[in-house]
Amino acid sequence: MYPDNLKGKPVLWLWYLQDIGIIGVGSIISVLCITRANFYLPMACITAYGFLSIRFDDTSILDFIKYACNFFVLQQQYYVWQKDSEKEA
Repeated sequence: MYPDNLKGKPVLWLWYLQDIGIIGVGSIISVLCITRANFYLPMACITAYGFLSIRFDDTSILDFIKYACNFFVLQQQYYVWQKDSEKEA
């Protein structure tokens, strides 16, 4: 359902519509992989993505993992260590 204020992203049940599309297309590809090659890894990946992208209060576990990776791994952290001599005087 579309949100009340019409400025948020459209949500269906517990997922954004973009996530529903990714899960749907990934499920079709996963079923093809299982039936043709007996390969279960795509189904496991799509199931994990579906679980991690469940939204409560407009946040998901996947968002938290993205933020944590950006903070700890991908973005440079810049710290300035200096003595503030004006406050000590």
